[in-house]
Amino acid sequence: PDPDPDPAMGYGRSDSYRVATTQGGKNDQSPKKSKVQKRDMDDLKKEVELMEHKMSVEEVCRKHNADCVQGLTHAKAAEFLARDGPNALTPPPTTPEWIKFCRQLFGGFSILLWIGAVLCFLAYGIQAATEDNPAGDNLYLGIVLSAVVIITGCFSYYQEAKSSKIMESFKNMVPQQAMVIREGEKTQINAEEVVAGDLVEVKGGDRIPADLRVISAHGCKVDNSSLTGESEPQTRSPDCTNDNPLETRNIAFFSTNCVEGTARGIVIFTGDRTVMGRIATLASGLDTGKTPIAKEIEHFIH
Repeated sequence: PDPDPDPAMGYGRSDSYRVATTQGGKNDQSPKKSKVQKRDMDDLKKEVELMEHKMSVEEVCRKHNADCVQGLTHAKAAEFLARDGPNALTPPPTTPEWIKFCRQLFGGFSILLWIGAVLCFLAYGIQAATEDNPAGDNLYLGIVLSAVVIITGCFSYYQEAKSSKIMESFKNMVPQQAMVIREGEKTQINAEEVVAGDLVEVKGGDRIPADLRVISAHGCKVDNSSLTGESEPQTRSPDCTNDNPLETRNIAFFSTNCVEGTARGIVIFTGDRTVMGRIATLASGLDTGKTPIAKEIEHFIH
């Protein structure tokens, strides 16, 4: 018999929501090549391995060396920041735009067309040097070939540029500031300096600076539409209401919006280790398919 369906997939959500449930493993930025990268991507596609929503506040504090009243000390925060790195999404390796454009203009079948155009111009030049009234056929053919390569190269570059802007959309979702409590005092800091174990306070209008385990809330609702597609704001409270961490009310996710109320929470994941960070890594790691015109050219060659 078939195994039981995955409970995390049983909520009738869209495929984008199912992508949101792909968390687990560590995102090592290894210098090794395809096999290691493929293994890292497979780790990212595993089910959510998050247990903090089922733990008591005291257990969460012990796990993350946190204090739910005084917050972290400045020394501990600096230590955790050095250990985990900044609370930011790691941008994928980028290729300079001029190199992308040159690849489209001179790569693959385009180089053959360029060679044909150059030969046509050479033939016309020889004709012009040896004849008084040379025929313009080779000149026109060279111009047409050059125009075709340039137009198709510009179109392919435009298509690639559109598909490469995925990471930019994630950058726009990252909050800039966060209110943390350290050594009993509220402090406004850069969101990149938030670390696991920080005690964070959010209010209506704020963006959640990291994945939080909510420990107290007063009328707090968050907009999870960017993550799960839910159109209605979702209530946050300290109580675990579902085994699925994406459904429970006591977890608030990085880059989602607090639309009303106030809440306090302990940071459990930062940067690329957050749910949204893993989605961003998966999205930027996908192989971009060939454009329709590239497929037609390849079909024509074969």
